[in-house]
Amino acid sequence: MSQLSNLYLFAYNSLQAFGWVISLFRVLSSFASTKSFQGAYASAGDLICLLQTVSFLEVLHGAIGLVPSGVLLPLMQWGGRTHFLLAIVSQIVEVQDLPSVFITFLAWSLGEIIRYSHYALNCVGICPSWVIHIRYTAFIVLYPVGVALGEMWLMYDALPFIKKNNLYADFFSSFHFSYYSFVKVLLVCYPFLWLKLYLHLFKQRRSKLGKLHRKKKN
Repeated sequence: MSQLSNLYLFAYNSLQAFGWVISLFRVLSSFASTKSFQGAYASAGDLICLLQTVSFLEVLHGAIGLVPSGVLLPLMQWGGRTHFLLAIVSQIVEVQDLPSVFITFLAWSLGEIIRYSHYALNCVGICPSWVIHIRYTAFIVLYPVGVALGEMWLMYDALPFIKKNNLYADFFSSFHFSYYSFVKVLLVCYPFLWLKLYLHLFKQRRSKLGKLHRKKKN
């Protein structure tokens, strides 16, 4: 990797980590001041939507070989989260104060702070072993919490509002299929799509921590 590419990746990952630190601060500050889960979207929604949209760059990074992640898995994660945020949460006011939004934002923020910090430190070659352990361990809890208690719970709760408002009717009418039906099918498929990503992370965990342990022995 060229020095310029490495510098770019360091800057990108550092800015993302910083952005997610701010989002976590906003979510927790809102909870601390109101003693309620209801302010998560109002306090951090715009920032998280921006961070998530910009993260499409990671799909491009894999596509052009800037990083070894490939395209499919980053695209699946980006697509799932972006659809959740921009197509559902930001468009349905009635769901924005649900506890599942707070859970999602909390799990995402913690996970992304860890992930992007790990990437940034790797770019400058000073990533300590404890950061690597956290990076490949925290997801075991954060990932299923964010998906099951956050994204899937909210999409399920959003179904009545999607049906009532006939959301995206103009677009889906040409397919003779409603967005309401699409989200129901998506909810059925979600655990299987999520499992593919989850198992991939476990595969990465075995590889990365195995290398770390071998390095310590040597």
